[in-house]
Formats: sequence, C-alpha cells, structure tokens
Amino acid sequence: MNTAAEEPLVQASGLCVNYGARRAVDDVSFTIPKGRIVGLLGHNGAGKTTLMKAMVGLVGANAGTLQVLGLQPRQQRVQLLESACYIPDVAILPRWARVQDLITLMSGLHPRFSADRARQLLRRTSVAMGDKVKSLSKGMVVQAHLALVAAIDARLMILDEPTLGLDVLSRKAFYEMLIDEWCDGERSVLISTHQVEEIENLLSDVLMLNEGKLVLSISLEDMDRRFVALSHDANVAEQMAAAHPLLRYRTGPGTGGNAALFDGPPPAHVQALGQRMRPSLVDLFVALTRKPELDRTQF
Repeated sequence: MNTAAEEPLVQASGLCVNYGARRAVDDVSFTIPKGRIVGLLGHNGAGKTTLMKAMVGLVGANAGTLQVLGLQPRQQRVQLLESACYIPDVAILPRWARVQDLITLMSGLHPRFSADRARQLLRRTSVAMGDKVKSLSKGMVVQAHLALVAAIDARLMILDEPTLGLDVLSRKAFYEMLIDEWCDGERSVLISTHQVEEIENLLSDVLMLNEGKLVLSISLEDMDRRFVALSHDANVAEQMAAAHPLLRYRTGPGTGGNAALFDGPPPAHVQALGQRMRPSLVDLFVALTRKPELDRTQF
C-alpha cells in the first residue's frame, strides 16, 4: 500500500497486540499513506478493534513497532489525538446535552476544533442546534458525532463500525458527508465495517485480518490486476476445479451461474473456458478468510 515516497501516516511492522491471554494482532505489517480511504475487513474476533485501539494508544503493543503520524500512540497519545480522530462502534454523546452545548464543549477541549465548521457540517443533516441528544434517532446521533469529529483539523480518522444499526439511507448520508466534507486528498480514513458492498466503491485500499493475521494489504487498483475471476458454465466446473482456484462460487443470472477466483492469471486453456469478470471484495474476503468447513466450493 506504499504509494508515495513521503512518510506514511501509519506504519506498522511486526506488530503484535495481546487481548488478555490471546494474541489478537499477530505479526502485522502495513502502511497507510496520505489521501487514502482504507477498508479494514475481518470476521468478528479477527483483531480489527484491537488494531484500531492500538493506533490511538488505547492498548499497547507487545512486540513490533507502530507509528501513527510519526508518533508512538501509547506514549504520545495526547499529542496524537490532536491530529487523529477515532469514532468507535457506538457514538457516545451525553444524552442531557443540546447540540450547541456539544460545540461549546468541543471548542474548549480540542485546540484544532472549529465551531464554525461544525455548524456548517450540521446544516447538511436534520439535526438542529437546540436538539437534545436524547431526542435524536441513532442515525442523527451518528451524523452529529461525525460533524463534530470532522470539524477537527485532523490528518487521520479511524472509524470502527460507524454505521452499525443504521438504516440504508442513514448509512448513505454518513458516507456522503465523510467523503464530501472530510476527504481532501491529504487526509486518510481507516474504516472497519461489515457492510463491504456499500463502501467498496469508496475505498482506495483494503486490509484483511483473519484470526489476528494480515492476509491481504493491497490497493483496489492492484487487487483488480492481481486477482482474476472467471464466470463459466457448469459443464466445465471440473476443469476449473482442477486449476485450484482460491474460491468457486455461484453468480447471478446472465453470468453463467458459476465462477472461479484465482490469485494471478490462470493458464491460458483455463481462461478460455470462462469469461473474465471483476472479482468482488466480498468474494475475495470469503476466499482468503473462510474456514474449511465453510468452503463454498460445493455446488
């Protein structure tokens, strides 16, 4: 994921983080340059939240190195949080407060918070300045939270399931505000989500974790070049299987009904049996993180 010679915003090398007696992040190495929108994917318990907490200094590394914005997250957390924002999976705002009170509070707490910017962002939502948090729907709370965080002049935003439990319209509005109002080619965002299909077209890069291990770190542009999906008819399924694809799966109508996913181009005689199509991020995720007993190759 190194796309620039300049210092990356995040750099991890051989990072290991324990969660109790379990190694939640195991020998993970990656970089995040500026101007990237990175999807962090993994099953529940894969280590995503632990990794994000390590990046903002909430947990420490047991081995390896981690630098965020050139700082040591655990040791320099106060300085780090001047230029990095973190929204966990539940937007926690004081229920008694009015939105205007939150802006006043943030103005006193964060040196890089802009009250004018927050008001401008809130005008994109249905949240009014006089509304109390307890009167807002969950979607409105998340929108208000994003407006407050996006009003901080930060370089990195880390989002842990930010739209969990929201309806599709609220999720769409959240990501539209994030992309339109915060991403500017200089800042980077790391997003952990299970709604992969909804954000795939927003991402520039992807990190995949499986049981604490990093199984893929790649730009979506390189992913399209490296991985090959072939749709094919059922009568050539055995020949496709003999080429040892990463995954065999069913496709929608009009595509042959079956597909095979390969890491790298398959032999020419195999490619001739099917029609190349773009592999989806979901299918690639299944291929790289599935357990043998959940293998989808059985038709």
